[in-house]
Amino acid sequence: MTTTTSPRVLEHPARDQIRLEEVLHALSDAVRLRIVRDLAREETELSCSYFDLPVTKSTTTHHFRVLRESGVIQQMYQGTTKLNCLRRSDLDALFPGLLDSVLSAAGAQAGREGETV
Repeated sequence: MTTTTSPRVLEHPARDQIRLEEVLHALSDAVRLRIVRDLAREETELSCSYFDLPVTKSTTTHHFRVLRESGVIQQMYQGTTKLNCLRRSDLDALFPGLLDSVLSAAGAQAGREGETV
């Protein structure tokens, strides 16, 4: 008997499997950092379609996958909609102050570059 995994189930690392270097890699890309900033600002689950990103749909999918596989975000399906939320409590427990420092620095940079923060 073979078991198949539903394509609707997305794999996420457990808290103790989240590694600093993977989180830092995920946050090192401008598009992924923008996604994380939006999730942190809204403090709620957001659908993928919420994000107006300057990349193709396939590239957007890649960025969300990197964030999910690194443990930065959690994704879940609600009907046909894929929702995203920041794994703030996991990241804060593992790397105290890291997320707040990165978000603060990203906000300051955006302000210098004239973006709306």
